[in-house]
Amino acid sequence: MSNLENFTVCVVGLGYIGLPTAAMFASRKVPVVGVDINRVAVDTINQGRIHITEPELDIVVRAAVEQGLLRARMEPAPASAFLIAVPTPIGRGTHDPDVSYVLSAAEAIAPHLRSGNLVILESTSPVGTTEVMAERLAKARPDLTFPQIHGEESDIRIAYCPERVLPGKVIHELVANDRLIGGLTERCSREAIELYRTFVDGECIATNARTAEMAKLTENSYRDVNIAFANELSMICDGLGIDVWELITLANRHPRVNILQPGPGVGGHCIAVDPWFIVASSPENSRLIRMARSVNDDKPAWVLDKIAAAAATHVAAQPGTSADEVTIACYGLAFKPDIDDLRSSPAVEIVRQLVSEHKGTVLVAEPNVSVLPGDLRGAELVDAETAARRANVHVLLVDHREFKRMAKPSGIRVDTRGMGW
Repeated sequence: MSNLENFTVCVVGLGYIGLPTAAMFASRKVPVVGVDINRVAVDTINQGRIHITEPELDIVVRAAVEQGLLRARMEPAPASAFLIAVPTPIGRGTHDPDVSYVLSAAEAIAPHLRSGNLVILESTSPVGTTEVMAERLAKARPDLTFPQIHGEESDIRIAYCPERVLPGKVIHELVANDRLIGGLTERCSREAIELYRTFVDGECIATNARTAEMAKLTENSYRDVNIAFANELSMICDGLGIDVWELITLANRHPRVNILQPGPGVGGHCIAVDPWFIVASSPENSRLIRMARSVNDDKPAWVLDKIAAAAATHVAAQPGTSADEVTIACYGLAFKPDIDDLRSSPAVEIVRQLVSEHKGTVLVAEPNVSVLPGDLRGAELVDAETAARRANVHVLLVDHREFKRMAKPSGIRVDTRGMGW
């Protein structure tokens, strides 16, 4: 791949990573076909609009579509390079990695492969997934050669390149952040690096596929362990009558201490999921990582206990009031501030349990969504001012900018974010 003239890219998966990546290639005048099984997403993108919330992305997508450089469809098309950016969830309850979407995407692009093509997996995956994907492609296309057998002289080049972006800052970080490029051969890495340099200003660092896969899992597991420490501190301090946020501020004045902030748990598709990929790969050697996951997964139950205690306090202070008459308002559903991403959000889990167990009214203020998920049916979506006016108990779950600007609501407050409520 000595030059990118007449080069085209097919991006499979137009979600929070795939669509921004497709848009960035298109912004550098590389024609892109985006593929997604969601008809609404495909139609929305082809109208020059976006189906997710991400600052600046709408501007880039609109320009790319208007210039004819980005089009979406429901099936892959021939291209010079194929990028796979589909979900890799874990089984509910089992925590077993599910790479079926990756393998389905590989099977979908296989008929369109031709000699000289580059295939890059971006989905966060268990160690070895890139090799499994390569084997699946080779089985589907025995007329082509692949790097796991034919090395540097293969017809098809394959690499793994994990995303390392922060929701809410994806456009900036796609360009500025360093990228790890793990090819199945050195040539695979070189050609993938050449492709990413069309828009990446950060350093593109070559390694092998397994190391790149493990690096992404390690980055998020490191954060998960540190958040677990902060969450455990918050529960300890609550029992001892200590303000955990003041404690962390003071402890962080030590030149070699940097404790993260506690919250209602850990969410998102990365930090809440990726550590389980390591545990699944080496269960006997990942005791700390597993324990951190347990601490963070258990935090929503602790928050629910705090909410129940707050509701009981309100009932005790209002003679003749029953628990059925207590209105609870939850502020925020997203897994982090100022985005609409609800994946694996502890706030969603907390509201789900409240709807199931609390007999009174449950209000939800989430300024970044217009409709509540189906499993929260029974809660009422309202704006923050309405929630503040109607509720007896106020539970801050996500510190969205809108909540920081509003006056502190009257009533009993449960602040899981240290915002001063």
